[in-house]
Amino acid sequence: MALRYIPTHLRHASTPKLQHFALLAGLEAAVRGTLISTIPIAVYDAFGSAKNLSTVYFIAGVATLFWGLMVPRLTQIWPRRWVYSAGCGLYLVAMALFIIETPASVQIAILVMGMATVTCFVCFNAYVLDYVPRADLGKTQSLQMVYAAAPWAIGPLTGVWMRAHWGPLPFLVAGAFAVLQVLVFLYLRLGDGRQITKAKGPAVNPLAYLGRFFRQPRLIAGWLYAVIRSCGWWVYVVYVPIFCIENGLGETLGGVMLSTTNATLLLSPFMAAWVRKVSVRAAMRGSLAYCAVFFVGATAMSHWPMVSMGLLYAGSFGLVMLDVVGGLPFMMAVKPSERSEMAAVYSSFRDVSGIFTPGAAWLVLWVAPVGAIFAASGAAFVGAFVMAGALHTRLGVLRPSRGGDQAQT
Repeated sequence: MALRYIPTHLRHASTPKLQHFALLAGLEAAVRGTLISTIPIAVYDAFGSAKNLSTVYFIAGVATLFWGLMVPRLTQIWPRRWVYSAGCGLYLVAMALFIIETPASVQIAILVMGMATVTCFVCFNAYVLDYVPRADLGKTQSLQMVYAAAPWAIGPLTGVWMRAHWGPLPFLVAGAFAVLQVLVFLYLRLGDGRQITKAKGPAVNPLAYLGRFFRQPRLIAGWLYAVIRSCGWWVYVVYVPIFCIENGLGETLGGVMLSTTNATLLLSPFMAAWVRKVSVRAAMRGSLAYCAVFFVGATAMSHWPMVSMGLLYAGSFGLVMLDVVGGLPFMMAVKPSERSEMAAVYSSFRDVSGIFTPGAAWLVLWVAPVGAIFAASGAAFVGAFVMAGALHTRLGVLRPSRGGDQAQT
């Protein structure tokens, strides 16, 4: 009886809009963007060398990979809204551990931060696949990047600046954004997503979907593009600041470069419109070739650190373009019945890149200085360029239909 006195808009959640997903993406970007340039410096200070830093990230990446694959299982045990909220809570735990600032607490903080990111990412992408039509996936991705542009542009530089003035400050600010993120999520009342059919048997182990994933070449290729793109960002975010410190360029330059690069996210709607004209294939191959040239060039010029940084800065704009287009081959190939599980498989690209990049960097650092890592990343871009030649020539291009323009899938 009491329900009759509750306003309708509070009893029944309205259908979420693209702007709602973009707002959540922007708030999470504020959490991670504030720390993205600060954390590598904190880890480097705690462990003393680029090789030790690579080991720390490698261990955290392995653990986070297995955690990410189990997140869909958690959403079968508990409501998805609880799991997403718990992911935001893990951000707060990581902030507290970073503030303690001992080697052990920093190691655990890196792990907890990765768990928080992958938990929110899996749940967020499952919500997107539930509520956003396939033809609008490109639009929602570019809108999310617009909302995230300011946090990613302002956060890296301000995070380094805050740490220089008071060590705990960037972690306190990031924690405040994590609290705001969960409050906005609860206000939007996304619930537990749409259910395709009522379950008629015991829940399937999400790991069983790996078999289905490996039987779908389009999903494998889409996932590999995401891994290689993420490896490029890993190199730019983690090893560029270390290169700057070891070559006497200071702690601030890396944050400045990342902030100004991320400001170009404001152009992502125009980039997405260009992709719909030229196709995902053309945009992918062009961006991969562009990144490969500049990253390899940065290694060739590493004896002139400022020139090398200039080349990496120019190459980073190709990474932004890959962010706009790189997720579409996978997202457009996902079957509706496998949304949550394949969202978890897709999210593993972060963890795999978090394993592969520091692992490869650790090997490179045995025989060469930090600057050689840039060429290794360039080689990965070349491999992805070759692989992208198999994409459909009109993937993502708008085509006329009886219901209006639709993206070719």
